[in-house]
Amino acid sequence: MPATATAEQEQAPPPPTRSSRSWGRAWEDIHEGIKQRELWGHLGWQDIKQRYRRSVIGPLWITLSMAITALGLGLLYSVLFDAKIPTYLPYITVGFIVWNFILGCLTEGTETFIRNEGLIKHLPAPITVYALRVVWRLTLMFAHNLLVYVVVVAVYWGALSQPGYTITKDPNAAPQPGITWAILWAIPAFVLLAINGGWVALLLGIISTRYRDIPPVIISFTQLLFFMTPIVWTTDILTNSVVPGGDGQWRILVAELNPLYHYVEILRAPLIGNTQSWHHWVVVGAFTVVGWGLALLAMRNYRARVSYWV
Repeated sequence: MPATATAEQEQAPPPPTRSSRSWGRAWEDIHEGIKQRELWGHLGWQDIKQRYRRSVIGPLWITLSMAITALGLGLLYSVLFDAKIPTYLPYITVGFIVWNFILGCLTEGTETFIRNEGLIKHLPAPITVYALRVVWRLTLMFAHNLLVYVVVVAVYWGALSQPGYTITKDPNAAPQPGITWAILWAIPAFVLLAINGGWVALLLGIISTRYRDIPPVIISFTQLLFFMTPIVWTTDILTNSVVPGGDGQWRILVAELNPLYHYVEILRAPLIGNTQSWHHWVVVGAFTVVGWGLALLAMRNYRARVSYWV
């Protein structure tokens, strides 16, 4: 009897091991990465400190460069588009602030793992940590840029809080409700942007680690997308200024078919008191679900190969 039991034990198959290409491993990596917030939080803050090491004003250069860009281009385009400076300058300022965050997610997201080659090969940590490092660093830069927004809104508070204000001098320009308590919608809007930044950094990071031509391609496309997205121009220009009398309504598709327009609008609209349209939230929500689905698929199939590709 004991001999039979011993033989059965020897013939018993080994316990099943979970494959590296599994949904469980992908979820576990993301979960463990989020839990290690001290690690990615410290790395993200160190990135900011290292960039402005030995600088006199340090990270305030982020705020200063944004202020110069917004002021210079705001004054220039207000003349070109015949816009009102008290309402157009806040419009373009917030547009640049949001765009810089989105741009950072796209361009720096492609180098999420490439820049962390040394840590990936020597530090046993979930690869999600490096994506969160990118998003946290961009969040810190966004917070610095918000100082410019606070100053601009304080200067032009009278115009922005006036119900029915318009951004351009066009008599057909859409009136805006002005800044109200709806400004609080900016909080969940930014949270949603940061959540999207997570899947962008993971997905583009994995693809770019395997195909090194992706980063310059993304940079080239973002330059085109900047001019196609209503950052320095308003949608009123498409519907009213291009074809007087409203015959150019179909041209609004130039903006509506651009996903980045919806990402910008869910955050810019509450911050400057513009009319909020829920279809922007629906579009962003749909892209969030699809994007994280693709990121999870990439994590499931290629997470274990990242350390070999870098």
